[in-house]
Amino acid sequence: MRLNLKFTLIFCLTISFSTLAQLKNKPAIVEDFMDMGFGIFIHWSMDSQLGTVISHSMVGASEDYVQRYMNELPKTFVPNKFDPDEWARLFKITGAEYVVFTTKHHNGFCMWDTKTTDFNIMNTPYGKDITGMLAKSLRKYGIKVGFYFSPEDFSFIYKQGHLISRKGEMSGVDKNPELLAYDKKQIAELIENYSPDMMFFDSFKKADIVQFVHKKDPNIMVTRGEISTPEQKIPNTAIPGPWETCMTMGTQWAYKPTNEDYKSGKELINKLIEIRAKGGNFLMNVGPKPNGEIPIEQEERLREIALWMFVNNEAVKNVRTVPGLIKDGDIWFTKAKNENTAYVFITNQQHWFKGFRRNFLLKNIKATKNTQVSVLGQNDKVVEYWPENDPKTTFVQHKDRLEISVSKAHRLYNNKIWPNAIVVKVTNVEFTE
Repeated sequence: MRLNLKFTLIFCLTISFSTLAQLKNKPAIVEDFMDMGFGIFIHWSMDSQLGTVISHSMVGASEDYVQRYMNELPKTFVPNKFDPDEWARLFKITGAEYVVFTTKHHNGFCMWDTKTTDFNIMNTPYGKDITGMLAKSLRKYGIKVGFYFSPEDFSFIYKQGHLISRKGEMSGVDKNPELLAYDKKQIAELIENYSPDMMFFDSFKKADIVQFVHKKDPNIMVTRGEISTPEQKIPNTAIPGPWETCMTMGTQWAYKPTNEDYKSGKELINKLIEIRAKGGNFLMNVGPKPNGEIPIEQEERLREIALWMFVNNEAVKNVRTVPGLIKDGDIWFTKAKNENTAYVFITNQQHWFKGFRRNFLLKNIKATKNTQVSVLGQNDKVVEYWPENDPKTTFVQHKDRLEISVSKAHRLYNNKIWPNAIVVKVTNVEFTE
């Protein structure tokens, strides 16, 4: 009996230590991730040819549909206008610090040169390693490389003889050891061949896979699977630590050529502002066309964000939440990571013409004798074609409010009205609650 108790004790301690030894993202990598603020998600697979929801059309589909999906669609997937350098340049000017690319979605089609399955980009008329090409271009422009990977694999479980479903017993790696082993081989290929900076796992069951990545390369940041990644929504309040909202520009992740309803550039910029004010990162999705081009509607929004970020990226990167102050009406706030500098995002202002002045009252921010105010992107010295106009940003500290006086002096659009948020930088302040 005493021997059994000793064995039981040793076994329990082993389990306990095993649990305690669960590997996590390195704190320094997490801190860097929180500094980035903005990334680009890319949903792209061979079913972009149909303009359908990515992968999910296989669930509930007829046998004929599944067979044609797996055997015929790869034969017509020819993204001969894919230019990874052009993508990378566009993403770079948006201010995105990282890109997360769908290496394999739930359908199981691999967008890299894999030895694990013939259901991959190399067995199409295109025949080139898209994942490798994109990773190389992103690094060329100083953008971190992230890989989306689905541990669920419809093509794999279909070949096993199981019903294609996201909630079937054999759909997840927890109950399907063959699938888990297959996924690990693919993840090992991705890590060994392309050295990603981060990975995003889209699955209900992924604990073993997350640990596999941490052991394989502890310098990889695991996002979904390790941190909160709200999808198509923004939390109601600030969340401590790293988190990331992933969201589409329209209603669908993959290319949707028909019946799409896009958010405006202003809406997307305002979502970025809200997410940063609440301490998160914004992973904004792009769905390329089957020929490899980014749809013009998406490019237009990317370039509107690019202009805004070119002016205001200081307020988005290397910032944190303001204690007790996320927003006040249409005004949002962030603070410099290591300084008492506030960034004041003035949103939703109607008909604010170049050269005209407006005043705003701020709570929970108190000026000091060293406080200075300025509008990001403008020099506060001149208004084009209006030399008698003094656009200098000023402030007055009242008893319980800081009043700032702001002139929109920078001409960014030809029609002299720029609809997007103005950001005021207020240095050397005290934050009160």
